[in-house]
Amino acid sequence: MMGEVLYKNNNRQKKIYVIIGLVIAIVAVGISLFFLLNRKSNEDVLKDFYAKIEKQDYEGMYELIASQDTIKKEDFIERNKNIYEGIDVKNITIDNIEKENDILKYTVKMDTVAGQTQFENATTFTKHQIVWDSTFIFPSLKDDYKVRVSTDHASRGAILDRNGKVLAGKGEAYSVGLVRGKLNGENDYQKIAELLGLTKESIQKEMSASWIKDDSFVPLKTIASSQTQIKEQLLKIAGVKISTVSIRNYPYGEVTSHLVGYLQKITAEDLEKHKDEGYTENSYIGRSGIEAAYEKELKGKDGVEIYIVDNNGERCASIANMPKQNGQDITLTIDISLQKDLYNQFQKDKSASVAMDPSNGEILALVSTPSFSSNDFILGMSNEKWEDLNNDKDKPLYNRFKATWVPGSSMKTITAAIGLETNSIDSSKDMGAVKKWQKDTSWGSYYVTTLHAPKPNNLKNALVYSDNVYFAKIALQIGKDNLIKGYQTLKIGEKIPFELSLNQSQYTSDKFEDEIQIADSGYGQGEILMNSVQMASIYSAFVNDGHIMTPHVVKSTEISTWIKSAFSTKTVNEIKEALIDVVNDKNGTGYAIKNSQVTLAGKTGTGEIKTSQADTSGTEVGWFTVMTTNSSKPIVISTMVEDVKDRGGSSYVVKKLKTPLNNYIQ
Repeated sequence: MMGEVLYKNNNRQKKIYVIIGLVIAIVAVGISLFFLLNRKSNEDVLKDFYAKIEKQDYEGMYELIASQDTIKKEDFIERNKNIYEGIDVKNITIDNIEKENDILKYTVKMDTVAGQTQFENATTFTKHQIVWDSTFIFPSLKDDYKVRVSTDHASRGAILDRNGKVLAGKGEAYSVGLVRGKLNGENDYQKIAELLGLTKESIQKEMSASWIKDDSFVPLKTIASSQTQIKEQLLKIAGVKISTVSIRNYPYGEVTSHLVGYLQKITAEDLEKHKDEGYTENSYIGRSGIEAAYEKELKGKDGVEIYIVDNNGERCASIANMPKQNGQDITLTIDISLQKDLYNQFQKDKSASVAMDPSNGEILALVSTPSFSSNDFILGMSNEKWEDLNNDKDKPLYNRFKATWVPGSSMKTITAAIGLETNSIDSSKDMGAVKKWQKDTSWGSYYVTTLHAPKPNNLKNALVYSDNVYFAKIALQIGKDNLIKGYQTLKIGEKIPFELSLNQSQYTSDKFEDEIQIADSGYGQGEILMNSVQMASIYSAFVNDGHIMTPHVVKSTEISTWIKSAFSTKTVNEIKEALIDVVNDKNGTGYAIKNSQVTLAGKTGTGEIKTSQADTSGTEVGWFTVMTTNSSKPIVISTMVEDVKDRGGSSYVVKKLKTPLNNYIQ
């Protein structure tokens, strides 16, 4: 019995061992199958490696290579990081993968700082790890070779006037710097400071930076190439070095600065806003005027090449090459001679002048005075100069042709035209000659006053003599609805289609419920503000068959009409005849500009800026808009001058426009 029990126990143990063995075998097979099924293929490893390049996961890349015993981790990371980030690799794709044993052949495409590049490559694997060396990055790259990036800087496009004269272009200046070890001490610092318009302390602070050695060259300031005398004095001081550098140059300085604008060193905010547009911390960017409005076209695009050099520094392969694209030249419709003449006449005034060809809308001159020089921003403006410009009571940085102004009597022509177009007035009717008027006693103490009350006081004479009372009366006849309809037809209150940003002309229609406001608007006081570009545009209709062309300052072969048939032929002829008399009748307010060779037409305007009718301390702006009617060189000029009170009002503007206009038409 004992033997039988023992036999049965042994049998049971054997069965248990068999079961355990089977379980172990099944688990082992399962584990093997799991790893077999989940093990990455060589192709998967390759794709994973390139994905990690885009993620800049260099440590993860290192874990996928089989060469860890011969390549140090830090060396691998440094080389890959420097190359891939240095050429700004993005959007990597792998195509056309072919397998030959443990070798994969494939095509790589990637975007770089020099554009897209592609190349064929082959990678060897061992135990599903990459056998890596530098040829993995580029087939021509050996471990002791280097990848280089060179930039071929694009030239910024020039800004030209209508005749090809350069308003902004390439120029030269002097870069002044110091070598500290060659200076003789305090006296030299003082002399240099005086010549450069700097302080001795600021120069010494600059020269004491930790990176500077006695033989280091430290640039201090760029000065204009015209400052040859200062250059010669600086070169007499030991330690001063001067080199010629290329800069943006504005040959006409103050004459064109508000129009052309200027460049300024790019800011961190600019770099963020214009990310991936080719700017660097050393770039300049258009900050105002045409320079800003056409920054993209003017800037161009730098050329970039990625190439490989061998261990002797010799170029041996080109990886990608994007040729530079120089910036486009921008040709303006401006006539620089007229621009200069207008600037010279009004440079001491606070003014805005717009000259236009009425037949096509081309802007022939666009002037704001007083002005500043765009060159000052390029050469580096001192804090003192910047403070002077900002604190100047005449506001030379303020762009007056961009702004809106009280139009004064310049608005009378527009009121008259609206009256004729809406059949609201009888132009031949004598409205009575009075110098002080109110509709009725409901106006209380408020009266409309005028300097001249002609007889008979019809439309033509009211324009010639510029009678306020006449236009107050007809504004009430025209009425709120017709006035607003007329303003809307002329796009007053809408955005002006123009390459540069302009403030919109405006009127406050809700105030027209008040009869006084309606009356005042008739002669340009009321709640109306006009931009000088729009003023010139509206007047151009009277010498262009009633059409208003789209104003533009950049030369174009496409000429468009902004407002077709703004006025009928009948209205145009009647208004033009009256405006001719404004200039040619000896009683006309524009008589001082009469020209014996060309028939001129025009209208003066004096806008009052005061808090009330009784206010005697307010200021006045003077307007004059003048046009040729029979010239081979058609032109409209509209000029506004601030602070003409006690200087002759609008007649001051008339007299000063005579020379620029005569020079142009002759």
